[in-house]
Amino acid sequence: MPVRAALFDFDGTLADSFAAITASTNHVRAAYGLPPLSDCEVRRFVGYGLAHLMRTLVPVAPVEEAIARYREHHGPAMLRDTRLMPGVAETVAELARRGYRMAVCSNKRVEFTRQLVEALGLGPRFVAVLGPDDVNDRAKPDPAMLLAGLDRLGVTPNQAVYVGDMAVDVQTARAAGLPVWLVPGGAPGWEQAVAAGPDRVLSGFAELLELLPDLSRPPG
Repeated sequence: MPVRAALFDFDGTLADSFAAITASTNHVRAAYGLPPLSDCEVRRFVGYGLAHLMRTLVPVAPVEEAIARYREHHGPAMLRDTRLMPGVAETVAELARRGYRMAVCSNKRVEFTRQLVEALGLGPRFVAVLGPDDVNDRAKPDPAMLLAGLDRLGVTPNQAVYVGDMAVDVQTARAAGLPVWLVPGGAPGWEQAVAAGPDRVLSGFAELLELLPDLSRPPG
């Protein structure tokens, strides 16, 4: 069956949010007397959910307490420091024009992802924006979020593709039974992501337009 829908990771795929994540992580670390970390150091642990990030980078703090401190700081920080990845605005707009149904599936708290999608001007393009909050806190690589996204879009796995930038995205898509394409997003572990066996490795986000034809045109 032809692809009629696309689901996207957020951090590193649609947007460069590493500066904001680093700022909020260092805010929490400072509260517990820990020195700041560089952007490169924090990037290594992004993509597996906030509990994992806090447990790993603020090991002296109770996890739930660290999460609360992070979230308190992150609202203003993310709106100030998050930018779209190159080619995303134009490509997403064109895919919507071509008739593709689209959703975001991110391990970020869904409240934050929805705010950012709107602030970055992508809101009208997406049918749904999902996070672990929507599937009983089952973060990727659990496939629950992607399966919920497919349901919201009204498509089956063989009618959709998942676009991400990390090995966890490949693992999640495989568990959900749908194809997965990787785009370079700046997170460490690109070699591991490629080695995880995606269906395609793209040179950039705009390459999606070469792979997804215009559904609005009559066939033939």
